[in-house]
Amino acid sequence: MKTNYQEAADYIAKRINGTADTAIILGSGLGALADKITDPTVIPYSEIPHFMHSTVAGHKGNLIFGSLGGKLVLAMQGRFHYYEGYTMQQVTFPIRVMKLLGIKNLFVSNAAGGINTTFKIGDLMIIRDHINMLPNPLIGKNDDSFGLRFPDMTRAYDREFIKYMEAIAASHDIPLRKGVYVGLTGPSYETPAEYAFYGKAGGDAVGMSTVPEVIVARHAGLRVFGMSVITNEGYHFADDFVNDGDDVIKAANQAADKMILLFAELVSKVG
Repeated sequence: MKTNYQEAADYIAKRINGTADTAIILGSGLGALADKITDPTVIPYSEIPHFMHSTVAGHKGNLIFGSLGGKLVLAMQGRFHYYEGYTMQQVTFPIRVMKLLGIKNLFVSNAAGGINTTFKIGDLMIIRDHINMLPNPLIGKNDDSFGLRFPDMTRAYDREFIKYMEAIAASHDIPLRKGVYVGLTGPSYETPAEYAFYGKAGGDAVGMSTVPEVIVARHAGLRVFGMSVITNEGYHFADDFVNDGDDVIKAANQAADKMILLFAELVSKVG
């Protein structure tokens, strides 16, 4: 795999002009942030050696290099999921490629179902911690060139970045939530009993991504910031309630402008 990571990194390095400190992974319906990247170099995943293909609605499947917030960034317009049939090594493949490209900071975003009963559709939640219910992507032979066998996860989400984001949001009068993200396999949405179970376990929002990427990023020594858009209320089950993928993307799109503003300023601060 190390050869595959390096071949992918070498290909990307030849296609871009410069180096970035920060990479951003854009989740369901949040790809519009990539449209704000100036002087972009757009590389379809299909052109990058050993990259997987994104098969999910709302994930365009492009790697974009350019300027955001006055700093160079590398953005994934769509991610890979375990439920697509990929292995955990394939799901997290781009993270180690980013490490080889010199990335120091990883910002992750996603669409998530609200478990916390105070959360509403359209809320933005800073991820302060997570509960991993997916296979751990570090299972198997450890690659010491990336990180230690047993990486610490007590501060998976960078506390300094969280403070920066809270200050940025306050300066724009944008309210933020803060909570624990529960990462599940999907692709089926959760039952009412499952929502209740994970709420009692300490979760505030639930989704089908992000956690494997964060684990591999921390293993590789990257600083991580994460944010969820609450796209449905997983505690409110009226007689006509259903979880609908199109509604998830619609709700995420409606929050895109706020996300773009906040992420651009955070990049400017730390990138």
